[in-house]
Amino acid sequence: MKNVEAIADVESGKRTDANAAWWGFDPEDATEGLQAAIDSGARRLIVPNMHADWIVRPIRLASNQEIIFERGTVVSAKRGEYRGKGDSMFTAQDVENLTIRGYGATFRMWKQDYITGLVLEQFDWHRWYGQYPKAEWRMTLSIRGSENVSVYGLTLKDSGGDGIYVDGSKEQRYSKGVLLRDLVCDNHYRQGISIISVENLTVDNCIFSNTWGTPPSSGVDIEPDLHNQRVKNVQFSGCHFVDNAGDGIEIFLAHTTDETEDVTIRFDNCYISSEHGSGIRVSKIADKGPGGHIEFNNCTVDNTNGYGIKVQEKSINGARVVFRDCVVMDTATDRQFNDEWVPILISLPKTDIVQSVGGIDFIDCFVGDNYDRTAIAYTQQNSRLPLQDVTGTITVLNPNGVRAELGKDREKLPLIVTPYK
Repeated sequence: MKNVEAIADVESGKRTDANAAWWGFDPEDATEGLQAAIDSGARRLIVPNMHADWIVRPIRLASNQEIIFERGTVVSAKRGEYRGKGDSMFTAQDVENLTIRGYGATFRMWKQDYITGLVLEQFDWHRWYGQYPKAEWRMTLSIRGSENVSVYGLTLKDSGGDGIYVDGSKEQRYSKGVLLRDLVCDNHYRQGISIISVENLTVDNCIFSNTWGTPPSSGVDIEPDLHNQRVKNVQFSGCHFVDNAGDGIEIFLAHTTDETEDVTIRFDNCYISSEHGSGIRVSKIADKGPGGHIEFNNCTVDNTNGYGIKVQEKSINGARVVFRDCVVMDTATDRQFNDEWVPILISLPKTDIVQSVGGIDFIDCFVGDNYDRTAIAYTQQNSRLPLQDVTGTITVLNPNGVRAELGKDREKLPLIVTPYK
């Protein structure tokens, strides 16, 4: 039943706080009630725990509003819906001053509904890459061209795309001032979170886990689509990237140029581990790529199937990549990764965008390994370009000895690879 009197008070401005249940709760489809509550103009909106799911079709979020999902509240995607390419569960597009709080609350989609012909129990981690039909645009939470957006405490599960997607819009080419704190993004089909275009993004104490499906299936993928997008002042702190099928952390800058604003990305005190995938990958920083810096401080990569760290097609020019006080422990445990079967890999598979390889610092880093192999390697397939300007100190604990395979000009590199004592 609708609370007509309370709704009228909200619409007249007499009340600034509201309860979404005033607009009615339909346990079979709660979309109209929840959308009307969001559109009401209430400054503070409570979405109560009805002891039944709020089952919804795509919802549009509004400006100048705080939404509080009570502990135990579950918002579920309606089965049979979300068939459009961009049908996300909650979309904040061209909004400002939006806060969502949901400690103990869950947004849940139905991953299996968006994947044609997939038998979940037959999923093969070793052949996952590109094996199944794409289901990549149905996000749980999509933030586009919005400013001053904060999200706290939610668990976001089981989407047909990303748990969270951050990008610009036609009105504004980037989002600005986004804070994500204490979130869990679990079992999404493309990424735990995709970052396309944003300025001033803080991600604090979040978990990105069990991503698998459409490549790259990373915990986080930072990947601008166009050269005029930006990735500026992006900071992850205290986050965990666990059991993702691709990389825990992926930074892919193929579409940026020297006309792109400097990229500034920082990961502090983060943990990456996976029984299925790899650790950290930074790739496609071209000779004519953007300036700036990409930093990993006090991060740990532990117990991964694939490489611990991979820096691929990284020009000596452009954004500098820095690993400071990082630990790479028991990584690259599966030999199926072939040339990537090393803890730390610098790779140049092609030379179309890079003619000078380097611009990387390993400052007081540590590798713990039990396999008889090199701790850090430089591989190239079709060139003889030397590594340049790779600096720092990597301490290695390995009972088989310490090796580094860094190419013909190894002695010219200011990088020390030394045994642990």
